[in-house]
Amino acid sequence: MITSINDTIAAITTPLGTGGVGAIRLSGEKSVEIVSKIFSSSPDKKELPEFKAGRIYHGWVAKSHSYHDSSIKDMNSSILIDEVIILVFKTPNSYTGEDVIEIQCHGGINIVKNILNLCLETGARMAEKGEFTKRAFLNGRIDLSKAEAVLDLIHSKTDKFTRVSAYNLSGKLSLFINELRNELINLLSLIIAAIDFPEEVDEPEYRFIEEKINFIIEKVDNILVTTGSSNLMRQGVKAVIAGKPNVGKSSLFNALLNMERAIVTNIPGTTRDIIQETIDIGGIPVTLIDTAGIREIENDHESHYIESIGINISKSCIKEADIVLFMADSEQGFTEDDKIIFEEIKNKPLIKIASKADLKLHQDLSDYIPVSSKTQLGLDELKKHIEKVILSSDNLQESEFSTNLRQQECLNNAKEALINANISCENREVQDFISIDLKSALISLGEITGEVVSDEIIENIFSNFCIGK
Repeated sequence: MITSINDTIAAITTPLGTGGVGAIRLSGEKSVEIVSKIFSSSPDKKELPEFKAGRIYHGWVAKSHSYHDSSIKDMNSSILIDEVIILVFKTPNSYTGEDVIEIQCHGGINIVKNILNLCLETGARMAEKGEFTKRAFLNGRIDLSKAEAVLDLIHSKTDKFTRVSAYNLSGKLSLFINELRNELINLLSLIIAAIDFPEEVDEPEYRFIEEKINFIIEKVDNILVTTGSSNLMRQGVKAVIAGKPNVGKSSLFNALLNMERAIVTNIPGTTRDIIQETIDIGGIPVTLIDTAGIREIENDHESHYIESIGINISKSCIKEADIVLFMADSEQGFTEDDKIIFEEIKNKPLIKIASKADLKLHQDLSDYIPVSSKTQLGLDELKKHIEKVILSSDNLQESEFSTNLRQQECLNNAKEALINANISCENREVQDFISIDLKSALISLGEITGEVVSDEIIENIFSNFCIGK
């Protein structure tokens, strides 16, 4: 379906479900006209406010044939949908840079869907994924790095990532990139001026050019060195809890989550499938995965066959895990069954845990972290060990803002072009060649903020948004 950025769009902006408040957003030049057809300040007669910018209006949304003509005053044939509040934003001072109206209603699924359908019936088009934020970018309200920060904020799972995403949204990354671009533009201006007006302007010295390029490369490196932290905050890690049946895996899972998420019994093989939840450890989203206990069984019974499927899934999860939390029973020590499992996981980043540590700790497990899910013993120490393993996996350095894979690729491309420009300087090549590489670096940096970017990249970025944002 061919769509136009000149259409007035509408979408539900709150999650579907029962809640206190639901919201429908419209953006486009017909927003006021469309809302005028379905809204009235009074439930008894057709009354319309002035819809001034920055105002909040109380009233009713109703379905009526007469609403297709806002001049008709008869409300007798109308069907009231909900009592609502209308928020009005006018161009250019709105999120999208267009006229925007938000309808806040009660948060029932049927209510928000009915109001959205009324908006669509009276002239709006359903918004595409991320189209509100895309329009904000196209209308110059935000740059591309800020648009991507919106997506990061929506999907952020930890306070730490929320904080750095908010810094990106506030313009920290944009400011940094623009400073680099200005440095390049100033250097390019000196070179191009000498090329275009050789009789009037002297070429800048090669040593001066090298110093400037090295300065910019150093700035780019200061960001690239933090990519490990950025990717870790964004992608998180998978931590699989592994061990034999009834060793306490599900109990530990529940204790770390501080909720009864997994079923816990004394019957071996209770967990048949994987269960996973995400927790915040040291600002990193850690996906905890509770797995079926690994043991040798014969598939001579239906329940054994089902359990064997769960065991195979557990083994697959272990292979894909970033960290394995290996559990052994404090009373039993390191048994033959434990040894078989340990051989499969010993080459993974590993944390060894002695479960049921409120009981007697076996001497075989002296180098294990003693943990009791029942008494909470050792849980804080375990979290610290998980954080230590995560942070020791790379030379992680933090920054006040984060970068995603697309932005990192742009930075690497810019650095490569700058290195090529430096090589040309060292070889004292004509400065035309140097300017070509500097322009390439400028383009790569411009792709981060959207100064220079293809339609394909724009579509790819906003396709990852949800509808309504």
